[in-house]
Amino acid sequence: MNFSIYGRVLCILLISLISGIAQASDTPNIYGIQVELILFALTLLGVALFHHQTFYVALTGLVSISMYKLIFTGFKTGPGLYGLTSHFAREWVILVNLFALLMGFSILARHFEKSHLPVILPKYLPDDWRGGFVLLVMVFFISSFLDNIAAALIGGAMAHQLFKAKVHIGFLAAIVAASNAGGSFSVVGDTTTTMMWIAGVKPGQVFLAFSAAAVALIVSGFFAAKQQHAFSPILKTSHTHTKIDWRRIFIVALILSFAIVINLIINTNYTAISDAFPFVGAAVWAAILISAPVRRHDWEVLGESFKGTIFLLSLVSCASMMPIDALPAPSWQTAFSLGFVSSVFDNIPLTALAIKQDGYDWGFLAYAVGYGGSMLWFGSSAGVALSNMYPEAKSAGLWLRHGWHVIIAYVAGFIVLLMFTGWHAEPLHDHSTTAGTVTKIKR
Repeated sequence: MNFSIYGRVLCILLISLISGIAQASDTPNIYGIQVELILFALTLLGVALFHHQTFYVALTGLVSISMYKLIFTGFKTGPGLYGLTSHFAREWVILVNLFALLMGFSILARHFEKSHLPVILPKYLPDDWRGGFVLLVMVFFISSFLDNIAAALIGGAMAHQLFKAKVHIGFLAAIVAASNAGGSFSVVGDTTTTMMWIAGVKPGQVFLAFSAAAVALIVSGFFAAKQQHAFSPILKTSHTHTKIDWRRIFIVALILSFAIVINLIINTNYTAISDAFPFVGAAVWAAILISAPVRRHDWEVLGESFKGTIFLLSLVSCASMMPIDALPAPSWQTAFSLGFVSSVFDNIPLTALAIKQDGYDWGFLAYAVGYGGSMLWFGSSAGVALSNMYPEAKSAGLWLRHGWHVIIAYVAGFIVLLMFTGWHAEPLHDHSTTAGTVTKIKR
């Protein structure tokens, strides 16, 4: 189905919704569900179904939701154009920070790829099934400081070389799972955790997801490595003449250091101005400009990343306009469910909604929405990117059939996190006199 057909279908649905609105009460809804939530669900459904048109689907959703609230309900900041402009005036720092980080990290990822470190790493792998497992561990740790999409692509490239281009779908699922697991406990490893970080979540709160992520890596990695070894054993090649470009490694370290240090300084000593300017994004680009004489940046990668960045920002903007009182209350059960929802719908808007709602244990949320998307190939950006490299993986049935261990690993990791740390609600803002209360489940 092409975009024009999708557009006609969406228009018909929108007309039906507007007809229902005309007959609705003071709080427009259809069968008890607020209309903006239905529009948001349609947008996410469109993202899940029309993988080659996600950019236009997200923009259509953003325009539809904005127009609906502009005409019918208004915004929390006020009615009409005043409410719309006030809303985005309040959200602009988060959006600009995300834009700057995502664009900047695309340059960082290219430097890491061209440092030759990913090419040299495979020569240290064991020759049996453990080689595949160690490769997944590498992807896991690379993703903790590099974007999970880049980590998945690096893992896919290494697997293509090591296994004579015969990579089992179960192992591809495990590569995606390892990249998402690695990003789930690091504020610079995944867009969702970066969003939490910008919103005020401390790196230590997110790092609590490490125990769950490590368990998930071991469970999924063991079965996937066995699958791959039986399908096509490892075949290593020598890279004795390849040398690491340490200048590019320096640039990667500099960009990450600037982002982490500036964010810590602002959130520790200058919280009053943290919402006034996109300091983290500015720090990343300061590091990029400072390091320009060290090695030429691949500026052309910005054009490749721009469309994907606008897509993600459109979904985040849609989520920012949702009525949070209609969402389930934050709890470990809700977080656990969001992991499965994330396998079908993009985890970026889910995270934006959770941040807006507030009151989550952020380690639980980071693990759930980060790793949960690995259960289907289109459940995360890393899965979509890797499936473009391996088109045979673009089958939900085959992914579930051969990547069953990813689901088991998700549940196992969540249980470990729940048993050993317990659920701690940690609100970012004081919503009431009891908002700061910390709740803990019994073990």
